[in-house]
Amino acid sequence: MKRVILWLLAIVVTAVLTLLVFFPAAWVAVLVERQTGGRLTLGDAQGTLWHGSAFVGGAASAGGAVTPLLPGRFTWRLSPLSLLGSVRLELSNPQALTQPVLCTGSWRQWQLSPAALLLPADGLSGLGAPLNTLALSGRLQLAWTSLQLALAERTVAVDGRTTLQMQDVSSRLTPIRPLGSYQLALDWRGQQAGVTLSTTKGPLLLSGTGQLQNGRLQFSGQAEAANGYEETLGNLLNLLGQRRMVGGKNIIALEFR
Repeated sequence: MKRVILWLLAIVVTAVLTLLVFFPAAWVAVLVERQTGGRLTLGDAQGTLWHGSAFVGGAASAGGAVTPLLPGRFTWRLSPLSLLGSVRLELSNPQALTQPVLCTGSWRQWQLSPAALLLPADGLSGLGAPLNTLALSGRLQLAWTSLQLALAERTVAVDGRTTLQMQDVSSRLTPIRPLGSYQLALDWRGQQAGVTLSTTKGPLLLSGTGQLQNGRLQFSGQAEAANGYEETLGNLLNLLGQRRMVGGKNIIALEFR
């Protein structure tokens, strides 16, 4: 009887080790889809949990087709030592990442190496009103410094700085192209982040500061036209917010509460 139990135990251990070694990437895609409620998926996943590739897609259509959200394919390499709590994940995608990203740490704390992610040109409209009304386009890049992440009570605390760079932004509602280039910086401290919006160039001037806490944004800023563009940008500015007089200048108040 003991010999039978030992044989069964050996078979189970062998099966588990085989499953871990050859854990299909397609199963990882299923896990990602479940954890994100179907909002994200890994399309055309190939390889294994330890070394594979896929493209990042959104929710599948009625026909089952998955549309890529980001350019190119992401390739990953996960160290088997991650099972013992020593996590090491390498992520690369020459079309979407400016350089490979390295994630190291434990099961509950990680450090993400600096890099930048190129985002789709239509991503500005996805930021909501009033940006979707303006039908904005431009080049988007999300950059970050070395980020410290920690899992606590089913939420992720972040320490570091992320920057959304919006280059050569244009709108279908005005012939002036481009309107400008902008930077939205977030300084993360756990569950909250300080927000700063600034203009790097262009006739449409945007600025402001705020706070992001538990997913809720409080922001106070302003929009105005550079000298000589007040008349041509007047209609566009009216769509952004309410007019106010500040320091003798006519500006548009940008308020999010």
